[in-house]
Amino acid sequence: MRYNQLGNTGLFVSELCLGTMTFGAAGQNAQWGLIASLDQKGVNEIVGRSIAAGVNFFDTADVYSFGQSERLLGQSLKDLGVKRSDVIIATKVHGAMSGGPNDRGSSRGHIMDSVDGSLERLQLDHIDLYQLHGTDTVTPIDETLRALDDLVASGKVRYVGVSNWQAWRIAKALGIADRKGYARFETIQSYYSIAGRDLEREIVPLINEEKLGLMVWSPMAGGLLSGKYGPGAPGNGEGRRAAFNFPPVNEDRAWAAVAVMRDIAKKHDVSVATVALGYVLGKPFVMSVIIGASRMDQLEQNLAATTVKLDADDLAKLDEVSVLPAEYPGWMLERQSAGRRPAPFVPKA
Repeated sequence: MRYNQLGNTGLFVSELCLGTMTFGAAGQNAQWGLIASLDQKGVNEIVGRSIAAGVNFFDTADVYSFGQSERLLGQSLKDLGVKRSDVIIATKVHGAMSGGPNDRGSSRGHIMDSVDGSLERLQLDHIDLYQLHGTDTVTPIDETLRALDDLVASGKVRYVGVSNWQAWRIAKALGIADRKGYARFETIQSYYSIAGRDLEREIVPLINEEKLGLMVWSPMAGGLLSGKYGPGAPGNGEGRRAAFNFPPVNEDRAWAAVAVMRDIAKKHDVSVATVALGYVLGKPFVMSVIIGASRMDQLEQNLAATTVKLDADDLAKLDEVSVLPAEYPGWMLERQSAGRRPAPFVPKA
């Protein structure tokens, strides 16, 4: 297990982060019942094995099974006797927690109410990384940032991050934070996979420029890249993706990538899912990849991605088959910047 800096901070997190969307009772509600299936015993087994493998980073959200995921994770850390300083706990705020008009979004009121609820459920006195789970198009960014800064000043939160925001909005928030002396976003949690490399257009350049840490969610595109789906799939395609077709992907490109991954998986004697994870882990702009599991064999398959060594030929094939189609203004930027790149230095004879 390798450890990377949390954004531009001195905190280090494991390259794999255990996601907790599977924590909760199956059938509890229409949305989360399709994903959550683990009770306390199952959670303790998954968390315990992850820690034994070197995982020190755990990501949850208040909205996952409407608080049950946070509650199960917090109790698991107690049951396992985990030292608080040995783990980095991340949770999120934004999603609707009830039918009330103010029990959602990124307003100061909702954030201040929600952080206390998360702390109580997690049985913690502070949250290491508190993230905005989505874009609130109503609340002014300044209001949201001031609330987050107050939480950092109070000690309830150590660092703040954002998820599922556009590059321009993140850049604007970073500018406001810098100008007003607020705690800045240190991380971005975004969807990225070999079947969905859109992040490379705008978000990745921002990450590199501002030294932000990228947390990748759904690196296997909701199970689509597990090898159970598409042409040549050995099974019948049952599973979470069959019941919950998300995130959306271009399936033609996805199946082409899966075909190449099958060959590479055979070469390294690993699963297709392990190759999919290994590809994302190999990207230099990725801080941590969020994995999820409802069974121990799934977890072991995910953990194996830290040991697979994809060679230059593997990566070249995967990059080629999954390349993004040219899109404006990207193709124009490339054309116009060609003459501005310095020519390679050639020493005189």
